[in-house]
Amino acid sequence: MTIDVLSPLAVEHSHGSSVGAPVLLRGVRKSFGDHQVLRGVDLAIDPGQFVAIVGRSGCGKSTLLRLIAGLDAPSEGRVAVDGRADGWHDAVRLMFQEARLLPWQRVARNVGIGLAHARGRGDRHRHAVAALRQVGLAGRENAWPSVLSGGQKQRVALARALVSHPRLLALDEPLGALDALTRIEMQDLIEAVWQEKGFTAIVVTHDVSEAVALADRILLLDEGRVAMDVAVDLPRPRRRGDPMAAAIEGRILDRLLHR
Repeated sequence: MTIDVLSPLAVEHSHGSSVGAPVLLRGVRKSFGDHQVLRGVDLAIDPGQFVAIVGRSGCGKSTLLRLIAGLDAPSEGRVAVDGRADGWHDAVRLMFQEARLLPWQRVARNVGIGLAHARGRGDRHRHAVAALRQVGLAGRENAWPSVLSGGQKQRVALARALVSHPRLLALDEPLGALDALTRIEMQDLIEAVWQEKGFTAIVVTHDVSEAVALADRILLLDEGRVAMDVAVDLPRPRRRGDPMAAAIEGRILDRLLHR
């Protein structure tokens, strides 16, 4: 299959000097038994870049994200984050579709779990409160997860991921279970935090419009390979319904529907 490249592999990021971690994949293959999910992926992601991964169900999106995050090892090839290819990287944090909060812990304690190194209880609490303020949940640190809405739970999950100041944030369909309005609000929040902090962000999503709204660059996976590599060179904040955004979305959907 030929790769439809609509942009250079590396897209210059507006942050310039960034705290984000670079990502490099060379000849990456991943198999589960006789089933080959990824078939030789080569990929370079610049520090601080926001990348979205889209594709049909079963194309390897989440598998690729897990390899980058260090949760799985490739069957062949090399995956390096910030030059290291030894699995889990302490500067990487993940956010999933489910918030995965501990119901027996209050919100601040759930956020404090995200701190990588042991700290005193007071120090953990201060960092958790600061992270909650950043995601718009100031004053909710003593709430129980059971009283939160779906969107609020995902804000707590985002605060838990951010509290240790990651250099790479991997997001596996984090907004898939939210209603449309809450989803847009969360998109805006994730974008704002990413712009402020400058970490590298990689999101897996089935929603092409979401990918266009958030990403600098969109990768379309097909049959275990990168079939499209699309630059989203649009000003931020992006206007929903923008014709240029719609044109990018249309190209990707056309490839998905008429491959």
